[in-house]
Amino acid sequence: MMQNPFGAAFRTARVLILGCVAVAVVVGLALIVRAIGGPNATNSRGQVDALANSTDSCVACHRRTTPGIVEQFGHSTMAASNVTCRDCHEVSASYPGAQPHEGTFVLSAPTPARCQRCHGSEVAQFEQSRHSIPAYAALVGKEGLTATQMAQYLAIPEAAGGPADTENPLYAIESRDITRFACETCHSIGAPRADGSVGDCTKCHLAHDYSLEQARKPETCSNCHIGPDHPQWEIYQESQHGVKYATGGTSWNWSAPAGTLTVNDFPAPTCATCHISGFGGQGTTHDVGDRLTWFSFAQVSTRRPGWQTNQVRMQSVCRECHDQQLIDDFYTNANKAMDTVNAQVTSATTLMNSPKSKGLLSATPMSEPIDFTYFDLWHDYGRTAKFGVWMEGPDYTQWHGEYEILNSAAILQAQADQKLAAAATK
Repeated sequence: MMQNPFGAAFRTARVLILGCVAVAVVVGLALIVRAIGGPNATNSRGQVDALANSTDSCVACHRRTTPGIVEQFGHSTMAASNVTCRDCHEVSASYPGAQPHEGTFVLSAPTPARCQRCHGSEVAQFEQSRHSIPAYAALVGKEGLTATQMAQYLAIPEAAGGPADTENPLYAIESRDITRFACETCHSIGAPRADGSVGDCTKCHLAHDYSLEQARKPETCSNCHIGPDHPQWEIYQESQHGVKYATGGTSWNWSAPAGTLTVNDFPAPTCATCHISGFGGQGTTHDVGDRLTWFSFAQVSTRRPGWQTNQVRMQSVCRECHDQQLIDDFYTNANKAMDTVNAQVTSATTLMNSPKSKGLLSATPMSEPIDFTYFDLWHDYGRTAKFGVWMEGPDYTQWHGEYEILNSAAILQAQADQKLAAAATK
């Protein structure tokens, strides 16, 4: 007996229709659940939006005008702790830098003075660090600092390691048309603010999600610590620590509570592990020089005040993975390398002083080729070699550091001899 083809077609169509209805019901239920839970109740990582059901006027308005900011803050630990937009932004009409906004007054960019109300220890530690006024003064000099800020600056170890009495000559030459997009972008981490506080916390803790993972990852530090004069990011990438991060870091416990980190969370260190994080018996610190032995950034490096204590702190971190003999040998050899680079820079300075003492160099900074040769030798290559030693980056210690020091020294010798020879024929 033949089957009715029209009946088979009808049954197939009925199945398709029922399937479409089922899909529509499932989608509709999902939309209802999302509506009940509020907009973006969770993000792609499963983080709950603390502002999903908020009726706050700031949230309601900015969800329309700047939804990305609300999305980020809603999934932050600050929002989960009931910190509101007003807690950070709203100020009195007389507050320095206050701007009128929707019937109140706000700071478009909250200052460390605002952060300090909840994060007092962190701000106090930051104020004693290289990231504070020394970073700013290294670019623009000390002019314009208040008496309080000057006293704060002089109390910081970096002020002794490399005081900046005047603005950097390159800063003056390049003009703000360039520097606002260049040097200032990083050095403003220590800029004085209108309310008297210093710095910009959002340089490291990007607004508005304030993620532990983001602050701990070395890519955050690479925003500034990159390039020919301070290539810490590139050095880290070629080090064994950086290789372990690159090949296994996706499985590390980036959201572990502060002060609880162990080698189970971080099998190899990042920038934060060595310099900031609570790890290996050390508490969390926002003074990035707290564990360093040398003023590595300086023209001729010297040891920091209290360097012995700093060394103990850093080695406490190292000992989580390495034995003391290995650490001692490393420090002994690294200190010798520092002495060698210091001697090379000192010799270069003697070369520069030979024509300079005879009045054969222009009094205008960075106006002759010999000025740039000398600057490159210590500022780029000397510092790179020193950073490469301590961070175990062989290529940067050698080819981007020591080799370039030797090459620049040969050029500098020829330039100095040329100046002296030209003067002798007059």
